[in-house]
Amino acid sequence: MATLFTDILAKGIRRGEVPARTQTAREWYRKQATSKDGKAITQEQITAARGRGRSKARLQGEGSIGEMYFFSYDPKTKETLPYYDRFPLVFPINTAKGGFYGLNMHYLPPQLRARLMDALYDLASDDRYDENTKIELSYDILNKASKFKLFKPCIKRYLSSHVKSRFIKIEASEWDIALFLPVADFQKKGAQTVWADSRKMVAG
Repeated sequence: MATLFTDILAKGIRRGEVPARTQTAREWYRKQATSKDGKAITQEQITAARGRGRSKARLQGEGSIGEMYFFSYDPKTKETLPYYDRFPLVFPINTAKGGFYGLNMHYLPPQLRARLMDALYDLASDDRYDENTKIELSYDILNKASKFKLFKPCIKRYLSSHVKSRFIKIEASEWDIALFLPVADFQKKGAQTVWADSRKMVAG
């Protein structure tokens, strides 16, 4: 029995929308991947989809700049943080001592997440959207262009020693699906509080 995740993917393939990156295709993914019959996709369904091998996501030991990854994370400073995400969805953008900086897309509400992702597509290394496609990211690029201003709440530093799983790479053809799966695991505060703070940050 196919899970909702794999069903969405199969429909996209049949409709010729994988790996097409048209605005119509993106909007269709966003609508389909967020809900079906009014029911949110669950983490159990995503886990099942991975186990059945129907997704192109694969395990990696370490992430690469400009690719999209899920991983489990336990922050070193979690006792002093107002909140944090234990299952981030990240584009690494730069290396750092003991780890890396990355954009955790979960820190934006879905509407703003979509807007930032649309801007990031302009930085794609190619238009094939396959296993070799990356977003050509750097902090300087994001900081200098006003269309990327939504990145500010998303930039986080991750210590390699506190990554508690291997990296799950999401192929470019599945970025839009992964982007809207409700799998953020915020601790201390709920998503609505996190997103309200993010909106204030980008409005200022």
